[in-house]
Order: sequence, then C-alpha cells, then structure tokens
Amino acid sequence: MIIILIALTLAGLLQAEEYDLVIRGGRAMDPETGLDAFRHIGIRKGIIVEISAKPLQGKRTLDAHGHVVTAGFIDLHQHAHEPLDYQFKAMDGVTTALELEVGALDVDLWHKQRAGETPIHHGVSIGHIPVRMSVMGDRPSFLPGAKSKAAGQTATPKQLTSIKTRIERGLQRGALAVGFGLQYTPQASQLEVLEIYRLAARYRASCHVHMRFKGLEVPNNLYAAVQEVISATAITGAPSHIVHIQSSGNRTTPVLLKMVTGAQQHGLDVSAEIYPYTAGMTDIRSAIFDPGWEERAKITYNDLQDPRTGKRLTPETFAALRKTGGMIIAHTNPESLIRQVIAHPKTIVASDGLRGHPRNAGTFARILGKYVRENTDLTLMQALRKCSLWPAQRLEDRAPIMKLKGRLKIGAHADLIVFDPKTVRDRSTFANAGQPSTGFRFVLVQGTPVVSEGKLLENTFPGQGLRAPVR
Repeated sequence: MIIILIALTLAGLLQAEEYDLVIRGGRAMDPETGLDAFRHIGIRKGIIVEISAKPLQGKRTLDAHGHVVTAGFIDLHQHAHEPLDYQFKAMDGVTTALELEVGALDVDLWHKQRAGETPIHHGVSIGHIPVRMSVMGDRPSFLPGAKSKAAGQTATPKQLTSIKTRIERGLQRGALAVGFGLQYTPQASQLEVLEIYRLAARYRASCHVHMRFKGLEVPNNLYAAVQEVISATAITGAPSHIVHIQSSGNRTTPVLLKMVTGAQQHGLDVSAEIYPYTAGMTDIRSAIFDPGWEERAKITYNDLQDPRTGKRLTPETFAALRKTGGMIIAHTNPESLIRQVIAHPKTIVASDGLRGHPRNAGTFARILGKYVRENTDLTLMQALRKCSLWPAQRLEDRAPIMKLKGRLKIGAHADLIVFDPKTVRDRSTFANAGQPSTGFRFVLVQGTPVVSEGKLLENTFPGQGLRAPVR
C-alpha cells in the first residue's frame, strides 16, 4: 500500500513538472485555425506542446481567466530599434519587430548590434535606400535629403552593378526582405527597381515598397505608383508589399486598395499594410517635400507639426526646418478613411514606428481598443489575423522560421500575449507619444515572460535576431 502511494505521489510530481509553463484558463484564439475556446496552454523549452480543454500542471502557471491568449503581434514596419522602443513594443503586445522598409546596409552588423540585448525578436531587410546612398557616396543617414546624390541622380551602369551586388550580399546574409523607399529616391529608374526585384525573386524575398509618387496629376501619380509595384511583381515574380498605403494614398487609398485586390484576384502576390492614425511622420528634408508638395499631398503648412514643440508650421518655420532637418508629423487623413482601410478585408497592420509619433508605442492596442471594442470596425479574430498571422505568412516563403510564429498551435514558438479585451487600450498621443499601452497582462517571447501582470520585466532579453537561411 505504501509503495503504491509513493508511486502515485512520484507520478503526480512528474506530471506537475511536465511543462515548464502553463497558461491557465484563457480564451485561446488562433487566427489560422479559427480556434476560439477556453483552453490551457502547456509550454516546454519555448515551444507550445499542449492546448487542452482539461487543466494542465507545470513548474510555473500564469492565470489567464477573463483574458484572451493568442499569438504575439508581428510588426513588419518598425524603424526605431533602440531599447526603449523594444519596451514600448512589448507593452503593445508585439513579440517581433522588423525593419523592412528602409532596412539596413549591413545585415550582419545590424544583428550584431542587438544580439542578446532585446526583450523581443527583431529582423531587418537589405535596404535599397542605404545601399544606394552608400554606392552614390552620400553621408550615412536614416533617409536621403532632397539634395543628396541618392535622391537626385540616376545610377550609372557601374553604380547599378554595385547596388545589385550589395543587395544580393544582404540577401545571402539572411535579410528577411528587400526594402524600397522610392519616393525618397525619385531618380532610381524603373529598370533599377526591376533589376533588384529580379534578385529578390531569385531569393524568394518580398519587396517592401514605399511607393514612388503622390498626387493625381498625370502621368506621375498614385495610380502609376501602384502600377509600378504590381507590374514589378508580374514581370519578375517577386512578391510586393506596399507599406503604409493609407499614408501614401491619402483619400485615394480605397481606389488603390481595389488595384491591390484586383492583382491578388489575378494570382499576383501583392499585399498592403496600414496603421491606425490620421497623421504620418517623415524627414522634412526628404524629396517628399520638394516644391509642389502641397498640391501632391493636398495639405498645407498648418497640416505639418513639429513633434518637439507640438506647434503647427508656417511658411517661415517650414523653410527653417527644411534647412536644418528633422522629423515632422503630417496630418493628412480623416478618421473616416482610417476606419475604412482598417476594416478592409485584406490589409495588414504595421506601425511604421518612429520616436515622437504615437504609432511607435500604441498601434496594436489602438486596433484592439478603438477599432475592435469601441467602433466594432473589426471582429477580434479579424484583427488578430491582420496583426499576427498575415505578417508571418508574408515572410515565411523566404524565412521558414516565420511558419512557427503568428499562430497559437502545437509546435509553434511560444511567442504569446495575454490581454484583457475589455480594457486594452493605447495611451500614446500626438502631444505625449511616449506612453506605453495598457491591458496586456502577460507577453511571452519563446516562453519567457517579458511583461508580467501588466509590467515590463527589466533585464529580460529572450529576443532573437530572425533571418532567412544564410548562404
């Protein structure tokens, strides 16, 4: 009898330690399978190994009753990658933040600078902008100025060969994608773009494109800009992803999205992303603000705001800032348009995160709080697809590791979030952009909590650098 009791006790102890971590009793939601049910999640060595309707026991348990448990969000478009920015992202439910528009010049160096020091996963594209600036002999900077060589000169055949060589090197070193900012490099020819697209196709890489034109004047307008991206995919086979289409397209965005969905319906691999704010942000020295910007964007000086002072610009302050440079906020879109593009059945959510704009800290909580809970523009499951599954699927042909992210399923990485759908909300504003979101009770990266009971855990760095296979 005593032996039996001892055996049962040992069995119970072994069972209790079967999982490193158990998330108990939350509303489990998986955007890939449609799972939406009360479940317990068992995690071992950073992997989801059990999703059960019956209680589980483990070395550690997190209580998720009254909360949603789902895959962590994947931000395809995050520029700010300093420690504070990663903290904002974790508090906003993001477990992977990627710089895929501007990208990097040196993929290895970019990863080395962050290795072992981030709470969340990170990754980068090989960037056409920094590569072009390097080849053209510009001084290193985030974006080229309007008078820079990268913005104002067409590449010679020799320069184009150098650009292609460096792009290919970045792809060989595991860049997740190829990034383009064509409005910042207006003298990059369509042939140059196609040559780089051909390289991307060879490496199964998607091209993340800030479109070339704004405005509706013929011939260089928004329609031509979307056509360039779609035709590049049709010609080369490389997937296209149009970044912040509502920021580039403004009130014309619904028509542009019809062009994107039309391409999809005809079998082309083209996608588009949006962010949930009426204003954008960029460098005032860039080619975007070359003469004629008011007519192209249908805005004026008073629609521009200095994030350092909160003041709207005048012709005089615009001219002064244009000389010294700096980021400015551009108020361009009505809220009605933002609601429309968020509700669109095919758009992906990405932040375009930069310090000084509320989107850096609050994008994903804003989707859940304002557009799901308050406005009911989206169902919760639709929002999760836009924030986790679809971003992962955008990259998984190039980077197979993404097949294990963006899902709540057995075998997937335990990049998970636990949030209260009744209280989750963004707190960052244009007046005070550095305010973290609330409502995320737990955020796990590879099974390690980086947010616990709504508070960021300091000196916790389970984030990994994500790459495509390195050659």
